Amino acid sequence: MKIKLLVICVTTLLSACSTIIDGRSQELTINTNPAGAKCELHRKDLVIGTIESTPSSVYIEKTKYDIKVTCNKKGYQEATYLNRSGSAGATWGNIVAGGFIGWGVDSATGADNKYDSPINITLVPEEKHVLRKSQKESQDD
Repeated sequence: MKIKLLVICVTTLLSACSTIIDGRSQELTINTNPAGAKCELHRKDLVIGTIESTPSSVYIEKTKYDIKVTCNKKGYQEATYLNRSGSAGATWGNIVAGGFIGWGVDSATGADNKYDSPINITLVPEEKHVLRKSQKESQDD
């Protein structure tokens, strides 16, 4: 009987491992080349975070939905990155140790998800397109 009670106590304590270990939020770091871009993070067509000037970080709440990162800087084309929601490492340990109750708690809170970080985005200069067009026009003359 004591062993059963011990197993129940340990299982209860280990339930929701991802919530305890990884938490429900995550810091995302965004770097751009060149630095100084403004980036917005969108999930399900809603802005969930803004970075005024890269490199910088923002805290987001984790969910099963992907995040679209859009960065802009004057003189550069807009750049986007799709940050896909993945499974946190503690999720698998939670299923083994805590069973489906712990996994259910983690899944409901989003703690069993994670996103890539840091994110590195390269911005392409607009000047290259203008320069090529100008060079072509001058060759035609």
